[in-house]
Amino acid sequence: MIGRDDVEALRAAGFDDVAIHDVTQVASYFHYINRIADALGVELEDEAVVRPWGEGGEPGGAAGKGPLPSAP
Repeated sequence: MIGRDDVEALRAAGFDDVAIHDVTQVASYFHYINRIADALGVELEDEAVVRPWGEGGEPGGAAGKGPLPSAP
């Protein structure tokens, strides 16, 4: 659990209140969505389907490869 000491450590490292708020929101969202996925028994996707950003998976194909193919 996060507490006042954790927030103070972030401030000491140079994080302002907006950055602390943002990181808290992102971490909380991932905690939430992982709990939902676990509760519903969601399985991980095949690594062949999920490609890292920059390997042609983004719309418009920033890597020159176009968008992701349609699911079978």
